[in-house]
Order: sequence, then C-alpha cells, then structure tokens
Amino acid sequence: TVPKKDIIDVINKFNIQINNLTQFLPQDRVCEFAKLTPIQLLEETEKAVGDPNLPVQHRQLIEWSKELRNLQVAVKQKEQTLNNLKALNAEQEKDVQRVRQRDKLLKKAELMKKKLPWLKYDAKKEQFQKVQEEEKIFKKKMDDAAKIWQDAKAPIEGLKKEKTTITSSMKKITNQINQNTNKRREVTDDEIQLSARLKTTLDDIEHLKRHEKNLQQKISKAKEGLAAAEREFQDLQPYEPPRDEMTQLTNDIGHKICGINDLKQRRKEKEWQLSQERENLRKCSDRLMQMESKNNKLLQALQRAGAERINEAYSWVQNNKNMFRGEVYGPVLLEVNVQSKTHAGYLESHVPNYIWRSFITQNASDRDLLVRQLKQYGTPILNYTGGNSIMCEPLNITPEMKQLGITSRLDQEFDAPPAVKNVLITQASVDQSYIGTNQADQSADDVVKLGINDLWTPRNHYRWTRSRYGGHLSANVDSIYPSRLFMCDVNVSDIEMLRSEKDEHTRNVEGMEEALKELQKEQRKLEDEEAEFRKKKEAIADRVRLEKKKREDIQRRIDLKRRTLEDISKEEDVESSTRKLTDKLAKLNDDRFRALLKLKNLLGEAVALKWSYTEKNMASIELDTKIWEMEKDVKKHEKDVLSASRDYENCKRITQEHKQLVLKAKQHAESVSMITDNLAKEFEK
Repeated sequence: TVPKKDIIDVINKFNIQINNLTQFLPQDRVCEFAKLTPIQLLEETEKAVGDPNLPVQHRQLIEWSKELRNLQVAVKQKEQTLNNLKALNAEQEKDVQRVRQRDKLLKKAELMKKKLPWLKYDAKKEQFQKVQEEEKIFKKKMDDAAKIWQDAKAPIEGLKKEKTTITSSMKKITNQINQNTNKRREVTDDEIQLSARLKTTLDDIEHLKRHEKNLQQKISKAKEGLAAAEREFQDLQPYEPPRDEMTQLTNDIGHKICGINDLKQRRKEKEWQLSQERENLRKCSDRLMQMESKNNKLLQALQRAGAERINEAYSWVQNNKNMFRGEVYGPVLLEVNVQSKTHAGYLESHVPNYIWRSFITQNASDRDLLVRQLKQYGTPILNYTGGNSIMCEPLNITPEMKQLGITSRLDQEFDAPPAVKNVLITQASVDQSYIGTNQADQSADDVVKLGINDLWTPRNHYRWTRSRYGGHLSANVDSIYPSRLFMCDVNVSDIEMLRSEKDEHTRNVEGMEEALKELQKEQRKLEDEEAEFRKKKEAIADRVRLEKKKREDIQRRIDLKRRTLEDISKEEDVESSTRKLTDKLAKLNDDRFRALLKLKNLLGEAVALKWSYTEKNMASIELDTKIWEMEKDVKKHEKDVLSASRDYENCKRITQEHKQLVLKAKQHAESVSMITDNLAKEFEK
C-alpha cells in the first residue's frame, strides 16, 4: 500500500488538478452528455462538480424518497387493513361468543358422556337390587311351599305305619279264622257221626219196642240187615288210592316248578342282556348322532388336521362360558359359514391353518384365562379389541373388473360374527383377495393392472408381489384344491359300520324282546299246567277221602248190626236192652250237645273274628282313602314346590344376568372415566 501523501505529491508534481471543475471532455463523451435525461444529467453534473459525497447523498435521498413513498403507501394500506380488521372484529365478536358457548356446551357434553355410563350403571344397579329383592321373595315362597309340603307328608307316614299295623292284625285274624274253620269242620264231622249213631240207636230202640213179641223175626231181620250190609260191603269195589298217579302228579308239579324257576332265571338273564343291549344301542345311536352333526364333523376335521385335543378345548369353553366377561368365539372354523363349496376351498387355502383352530376373545382378562386353561390343549388364542363394525371397504366391482371376469371379493362370500370376520380381515387380508371366472383366468395378465394382487379362479390362484428394491412385479400361480375342513365328511365307512352296528343292536333288542315274550308264554303255559296238575291232585285226594268215608260208614253199620244181632242172640230182655240203648242214647245226646255247644262257641268266635276283620278292613279302606286324599294334597303341594323352585331358579338366573350387566356397566363406566372428587362435584351440578 502507498500512503496518501505520496499520491498527492505525485499529482502536484505533474500539475494534475483533480478538484478543478473545468475539464476538457472527448467528443464521444460530449455526445453522450447531450443524450442524457434530466435526471441523468443532474447525476453526471453532480459527479463533475467534484464533491464525491454529492452523488452518494443524492442516491440516499432518492432511496429515502422511495422508502417514504413506500411507507406512505404501507401506512395507507395498514390504515385500510386496520379499518377492515376492526369491522371484521366487530362482526366476529358474535362468532367468538358462539364459539365460547359451543366450547362450554362441548365441555358439558363431554361431562355428560362421562356421566352417562355411570347413570346407566346406577340404573342397572337399581334393577339388580329390585331383582335381588324379588329373588328373596321367591326364595321365601319356595321355602314356605317346601315346609308346607314336608308338613303335609308327615301325617302320611303315620297313617302308613298305622295301616301296616292293621294289615298285620288282619293277617293274624285271617289265620285265626282259618283255624276256626278247620275246628268247625272237625266238630261238624263229629256231630254228623254222632247224629248217625243217635239215629241208629233210636232206630234200634224203636225196633226193640215194635218187635218185642217176635224176637226171631228181629233176629232174622237183623241177620238180613247184617247180611245186606255185608253184601253191600262185599259188593263195594276195593278202592286202592292211586299212589302212583299221586306220585306222578307230585313229580310233574315238581318238574313244572323247576321249569318255572328255570324260566324265571332265564328270563332274568335275558332281561339283563336286553338292558345291556339297549344301553349299547343308546350309546351307538348317540355316537352316530354326534358323528353326523355339523359341529362335530368340523371338530373331527380339525382333529384330523393336527388339533388332536380340540374337542376337549371346545367342551371346556362351552361348559365355562359364565367365567368370561365378554363373548368368546371359537374355534374359528365353527363360526364361519360358507355357502359355496368352491369359495370354501378358496377361503380354506387363503387363511393360515392356525387361525381355523384358534379361539377369539374380546378383552385381555378373557384372553389370559383361556391361555392358562387351554395351554395344555395346544390351542392358539387371538384377542380382538375392535368394535362390532366390519373393518373393510364396501365391495365395488368396476366395469373394467367385470369385463375381465372378476365377480366378487373373498370377504363377501362367507358369514361370521363381526369379531371373527375382522380377525380374518386383519390376519389373512381376505378383503384384498378377489374372485373371478374362467374369463379372469384367461385375462390374468391384465388383472394386475387394476391394482389387484390376489385372484382366485376356478382353476388357479394368482398372487402378484412387487419387489421393494427394483419395483418389478413377480407372479405366483398355484393350483386349486377342494376344501378339506368345511366340506369334510366323517369317514363313511365308520358311519356305515356304526349304522350296521346300530341295526344289529336293534335286531338283537327285537329278538330278545320276542324271546322274552316266548319265555313269558312258556312260563304262563307251565304255570297253567302246574295249576291243572294241582287241581287233579286235589280231586284225587277228595275222591280218596270220599271213598274212605263211605267204607267207614258201611263198616260202622255192619259193626252196629253185628252188635245188635249179638245182643239179640244173647236173649237179653227188652228192658235191659232198652236201658242200655237209652244210656247209650243219653251219652250220644250229651256228646252231641257238647259238640253243638263247641260249634256254637266256634261260630260265635268266627262271627267275632269276621266282625273284627271287617272292622280292620274298613279301617284299612278308610286309611287308604285318607292316604289317597292326603297324597293328592301332597302332590299338589309338591307341584307348588316345583313351580316355586322353577320360579326361584329363573329369578336366580335373571339375578345373575343383571349382576353380569351391572359388572359390565361398571367396567364400561370405569373405562370411560374414574370417579374423582372433582368429577363427582361436576356430576352433582
């Protein structure tokens, strides 16, 4: 760098006047100077004057003038804007008031949203308390009815015991009556014999009185009578009791009784076999019914597909539904209903296999419970916490899709509860898979241009994937296989085998019933034959008794006539004979009187026993009537108890349902908002 003083010295040395305003300009510069505008001329003049600050100040003045004009314009614009804003502010003041009021109402609505679940909870709680009171009332009614029933049953037992006592007394009286009858029969037989002897003695006395003068005639008549009696006795055919026939009848009766007992034993064994066969038939029918039911078929299909203990898991869930807070679905295969066999094959191939045997819960507590309980069965648990609306876009088949043969979407071809359908949509993307015809199969290359990455046709399954690096498309084509789960059938051979087994059991039951009927007929026949043999035996015994009595009567007359003849032959006088006969007659009369007196006593005893038996029988009938009437009342009370019990059970079930509703309402209310002191004060306003 050169100091300024050195530069000034050089200028002065060469006589250069930099501050001189008079300069000699070249010709071209003069021409340019003439072409300048007034403003440019002023600027050049200021430059030529010699003061270097003057142009700068001029430029600053120009800039400040521009800025002043800009500021003036801006001030005018700001004033106009201010006026417009003031007018707008005045207009929007009302809107602000409305917005503040809206915010206030929104806060109040939010508070009401928090308060509404608690109000519902209070209403549910009040209903639950009412139902609890009704349950107590029904329980009291049931207890009262049961007490009345028990009180009504107590007298019947006493009457039955009294009837048992009367029945035993009647049996004793019957035995006494039978003994009295036997005694009367014996006394009657003795009296008949005494009467016969008395009549014979009277006849002898009359004969002695009539034939007093002609003893020889009496002797001859006595001999003739004795001879006639002896001839009658000789003419009487000797009667030998048919001992062989009686023995044969006794043996036949014994054989029949043995046969009857054997038939009873065979019948008992046959009845036991019949009960066993009926039980086998019932088990076979139940098993066949289970194999032919839809849910059981699906469960067996899952079991064959690898879920070996799916039946036990399903049974546990069905038997413990009261332990869940929300609805539990599963297995998923049982919740899905597909009408078309073709679409069933598409859906089964599209959805992963583990989903079909999974159970779906709708809250965390149910999921944790199922995970603990079903862990031993190896069953997956899926938890869905969304709403009840289907999370997919509506089906929209465009004309371009129709032209290519696309007819539907996979999520539209089956029915299922919303939770199950949403799980299939989120886990398997069934709402992104389309269904087409054979035309779509032929136009598969054009389908991907419509944004479809998954297509099912009757012959193939197309899937297109885009590379995340190069962006190019790759296609995958799979063959279509028929459904193994939805359209599964239980092994036909097993069903046919069960049906044949059921038919065999049915035939066996029918054959056993026919055999039982034949055994009953044979037993009845043997019992009839045994009764017939007993009748024959009794008839023979009666005939033997009659023959024996007849021979005894004839022998007694012979003895009497022989004694009479001997008496006459001894030539005793009539008086002594008459006296002897009179003594004999008196003795016979005394014996007969004693027999008749004994018969009278026995008859009186029989009448008393009959009277006592009739009284006991009437008392038994009266007790039967009372017991029957009281049992009718007891049955009525029992029906009342059963009715009260059913009412109480229904009320108890309703109480449990209300309790569940109260718990759900409380959980919902707590999930919306927890009650705090400030919130409680807000609710009370």
